Amino acid sequence: MNFSVYEYPRPAVTVDTVVFGLDDDCLKVLLIKRRHAPFAGSWALPGGFIEENEPLECAARRELAEETGLSDIFIEQLYTFGDPGRDPRGHTISVCYYGLVNLSEHEIRGASDASEARWFAVNALPELAFDHDEIIRMALQRLKGKVRYQPIGFELLPQKFTLSQLQRLYEIILEKPLDKRNFRKKILGMDLLIDLNERQQDVAHRAARLYRFDEEKYNLLIKNGLNFEI
Repeated sequence: MNFSVYEYPRPAVTVDTVVFGLDDDCLKVLLIKRRHAPFAGSWALPGGFIEENEPLECAARRELAEETGLSDIFIEQLYTFGDPGRDPRGHTISVCYYGLVNLSEHEIRGASDASEARWFAVNALPELAFDHDEIIRMALQRLKGKVRYQPIGFELLPQKFTLSQLQRLYEIILEKPLDKRNFRKKILGMDLLIDLNERQQDVAHRAARLYRFDEEKYNLLIKNGLNFEI
């Protein structure tokens, strides 16, 4: 087919990624300050136009690395936003992803089309460009739903974590307290945590035991019908 004479309109296609990170008491999202128009100087999600013959996820990872320095993190496709008026440059379809990262283990930097990159608490976001507030709301809904039945939340933790840190992760994302005894009984009963026989170092309180998520065992058990539900 000769695409140079293709008779149908071809809207532009972009990718945007909502990256969530977790600190001690707050879920955060990664934003960049736009260097160029439209919305120059405004905060937005990292993203941009896909290149010719570039797969969508590759484009999302490329833009994320170029604008924030983040690479090799968990991302998953979220939704496609295509309202004709969402971009003042013309009809632009955005295929959106969401990602999870332990923010303390990754350094970010603004580059390329981003003059700055910064973490913001999800409940204290600045005014955003385009429809990025709507995209973040949908990503939060997806995270709250999926974290209950798939162990994606472990991506937000350091490789070695305590049961208290794990419980706090779920409480922050789900925005409700969880019974400590029931939570620990359920999570340990799944037999998906490796006890590292180590304890926290340099803490003011009593040092807690450290664990690691056994992803290999999870992948094996899920094939046999494991029901992961918090």
